[in-house]
Amino acid sequence: MKLIVVDSALLIQKFLQLPVNIYKNDKNYIRPLDEDIESIFHDKTNKFYKKDNCIRWILTDSSGKTIGRIAAFINELTAYNYDQPTGNIGFFECINDQKSAFILFDASRKWLLDKGMQAMDGPVNLGSREKWWGLLVDGFYPPSYCCNYNLPAYQSFFENYGFKVFFKQYTYLRSVMERLNKVYYAVAERIFRNPDYHFKTVDKAHLNTFIADFRTIYNNAWVNHEGIGEMTNQEADHLIRSLKPVMDEKIAWFAYYKNEPIGFFLSIPELNQLFVKYAKGKLSFTVKMHLLYNKWMGNCKTMYGLVFGVIPQHQKKGVEIAMIVAASESLLKRKVYEQVQMNWIGDFNPRMMHVAEQIGAKIYKTHYTYRFLFDRDAEFKRHPLI
Repeated sequence: MKLIVVDSALLIQKFLQLPVNIYKNDKNYIRPLDEDIESIFHDKTNKFYKKDNCIRWILTDSSGKTIGRIAAFINELTAYNYDQPTGNIGFFECINDQKSAFILFDASRKWLLDKGMQAMDGPVNLGSREKWWGLLVDGFYPPSYCCNYNLPAYQSFFENYGFKVFFKQYTYLRSVMERLNKVYYAVAERIFRNPDYHFKTVDKAHLNTFIADFRTIYNNAWVNHEGIGEMTNQEADHLIRSLKPVMDEKIAWFAYYKNEPIGFFLSIPELNQLFVKYAKGKLSFTVKMHLLYNKWMGNCKTMYGLVFGVIPQHQKKGVEIAMIVAASESLLKRKVYEQVQMNWIGDFNPRMMHVAEQIGAKIYKTHYTYRFLFDRDAEFKRHPLI
C-alpha cells in the first residue's frame, strides 16, 4: 500500500471519487457536492484553512487503486483550548480493512505530533461544527446535507486504534403533524401573554437585521463553550446569505425580549432531499432546476433544524418551549412538511436533550466525536457538561 499526499487536480479527483466507489451499492448514500468538500481546503472559502496546517492523503493498493483517504489539520482557533494542544482528522474513508485504516491514522498522528499537537479529534471539520462532524454509529438512514455518512465498520477502526468517545451528538426526529402536549401550550401561553416577549419568522427583505440578530444570539449562547470561538460579522453574513436561495422564511424563527434578540430556531428544507441527491457531486443547470421545481412544488417533506438556542439569561423560563409551540402551530396550519430533524444536540448539553424529548422527538441518528491522546498514559477526559 502507498500513501500519497493530495497535491494535484488528479489526486483531488481521486480523493472525491473514493466514497462513490465505496458506497456504490448502498441505497442510502447521497454523494455530497464536490464544492462543499473542496471549499474546506482553500483559504478563499475557509478562513480556518492554512496550507501549512492542513494535509490530505489518499491510500492506494498494489495495483494503484485508491482504497482510503484522510485529512489532518490544525484549527488554530480551537487547538489550544484544551488540556493538551489538539489537532484534528476528518474526511476519512476506507475500504473495509482495519490495516488500511490504521495506516491513515498513523500518518495523521505523526504529522500532527510533528506540528506540536498532543492529541487528535475526529472525524471532524476544519471549521464550524454543523458540517462534517462526528462518526455515524447508529441510524444509517440517508444523510442530511453536509452530515457524515460512513460504513458501520468505521466505529471498530476508530475504537480498536485507541480513540475514545469525547462526546456523542444526536439528531432527533419528530412528526410535524403531531400536536404538542397540552402542558407545553400552557407554558408557552405564559410567555405569549408577556408583552416583553415576541416571536417572528425571517423576512428576506430585511435580511441584514436578522444576520445581526443571529450573530448576537450565537455569540451570547455559544461563544464560551469549549472549542467554539466568536462569530464575526462576515461569518454570520456569509452563513445566512448562503442559505438564502433555499431558505423557507416560515421555518426560521427568532425570539426577542424588549426588542433585543434572545433566541432562534433556524430550519431549512432538507437540501439532500431537495436537490443534492440528483447532483452526482456537480451543481449543474439541471440540478438547479430540480431545486427550484421541488421547492416550488413543496416536494421536500423534511425540514432540517440547523441550530436552536436561547441566550443564558433567558433559559429555563419557557422561551424554548414558546418558540417551539409558535413554530409547531405555524407548521400545522401550512401542512407543507411532514417531519423535522433536529440536528446536532450534544450529550454534553442535557438541557437541550430534555427539550427535544419533552416535545416528543426521538433520537434518529447518533454520531460520535472521538479523541486520541498521543500520551497513552495521560488521563482521558470527556467533554464537560454545560
